[in-house]
Amino acid sequence: MYLITKIMASAIVIGVVTEISRRFPSYGGIIAALPLVSLLSIIWLYFQGEQTATLSKFALGVLLGFPATAVLLVIVYISLQNSIHLFIAISFGVCGWLIFLWVQDLVVKYYRLLFI
Repeated sequence: MYLITKIMASAIVIGVVTEISRRFPSYGGIIAALPLVSLLSIIWLYFQGEQTATLSKFALGVLLGFPATAVLLVIVYISLQNSIHLFIAISFGVCGWLIFLWVQDLVVKYYRLLFI
């Protein structure tokens, strides 16, 4: 029952954002950029009894994923502005996202070796 509640609440949030986006694309984008999924996930983890340390690590993971997500969105935006088909634009964005995460991981590992 708890799983169904989480799915329904999350689906309602996504549905509301989508409907706002249909009528007001810029406002929908701003609302979608809010950390809704992250906050919902933190809330669900909290109610499931996860420790603060777990919630903290989750928040750090979200923070580390943010730059790559920004890269994905920039690539999709530029692709769509250049009339590239939506699914190709998304594919380019996902590839850019993966490459950025890989490079970010290499940089983080390199700096850990330097400072630890």
